[in-house]
Amino acid sequence: MEATQNKSALLDWLLFLVSTAVMIALLLYADEWFWLAMPFSFTYLAKALRVI
Repeated sequence: MEATQNKSALLDWLLFLVSTAVMIALLLYADEWFWLAMPFSFTYLAKALRVI
């Protein structure tokens, strides 16, 4: 059970980092569209921190 939770947390952190990188790239190149990546970034941050 512990290994599954660690793997899930690692995946959540990875998805948070990827979605944050996408959000920053959108902010740099298409700043009117960066808000589309914000829900993904904040959702995976909350999951990685085990808030939800």
